[in-house]
Amino acid sequence: MKKISIKEIASPRALRKVVQALPKVLLYLVMFGLAYIFLYPFLYMLVTSVMTNEDLNNSLVQWVPRELHFENYSLAMFIIDYWSNLKNSVFVTVVATLGQLISCSMAGYALARFKFFGSRIAMFLVILAMLVPVQTIIAPQYLLYVNMGWLNTFNPLIVPAFFGFGLKGALFIYIFRQFFLGQPRELEEAARIDGCGFIRTFTRVVLPVARSVFIVVLVLALVWHWSDFFEPSMYLNKSDIQLVSMRLEVITNILSQPAASLEATYGVNDNNAINDAVLMAGTFMVVMPILIVYAFLQKQFIQGIERSGLTGE
Repeated sequence: MKKISIKEIASPRALRKVVQALPKVLLYLVMFGLAYIFLYPFLYMLVTSVMTNEDLNNSLVQWVPRELHFENYSLAMFIIDYWSNLKNSVFVTVVATLGQLISCSMAGYALARFKFFGSRIAMFLVILAMLVPVQTIIAPQYLLYVNMGWLNTFNPLIVPAFFGFGLKGALFIYIFRQFFLGQPRELEEAARIDGCGFIRTFTRVVLPVARSVFIVVLVLALVWHWSDFFEPSMYLNKSDIQLVSMRLEVITNILSQPAASLEATYGVNDNNAINDAVLMAGTFMVVMPILIVYAFLQKQFIQGIERSGLTGE
């Protein structure tokens, strides 16, 4: 075996390689640190969801449970009535997302391509809607929907989406507008010369080019509508029409109930049966569908961000 001398290790060539590799090593360290920060809550949720009550109260058990207690999932699904409320969440999320894709894309295209009286004011209102949080206007919205008879229906969550409003609608309009501003007009002008109207030009020429930004808005809308808790909790009070994200509050509310109340309500006679592990199991069941969707759309989503110019490059 060839011996490596100290002179060879300390040679200028070896030092140059070390200096060149140092930034990459530091970059990987920073990336691993950031990945741990973002993954820590998810890993904590998974580990805690399969713990027994004894493991939760044992300070020596941190990341490796002594026993995998998958009954927490079945209990959580029973308490939050998972399958019934999952249907409500899927319906509201899919329909509201479809409405925002249609309305926000058309609004963004109109603001990017047409100059009309009040177009600047319309763009100002879009930006203003992005800056104003929904909590500041929830009171007049609630009164409006009560007067319209929309309380305890899905209409407040679905109908505004078809008019470019709804959850994060202003942001989606802005994203579409910025994308269309960066696209050349030649194809659209050629389509108009051939006799295509606005609708035909938009559906046959514009939409195929805007596939990347549609994927970005699709993923963002799905995640935000699925995870939204504030607005559904204001309009949906009946348990049979609530969304699955709202039902986690049921677990948090019964954690402090006595054993007698648990047995009367849920048929559980063990005071330790419903604990933080059940809450974490229910949380994982809520986020699992959107994780599956993102797993299938991850590649297209990242490519869409790069092509739509949302990275700021």
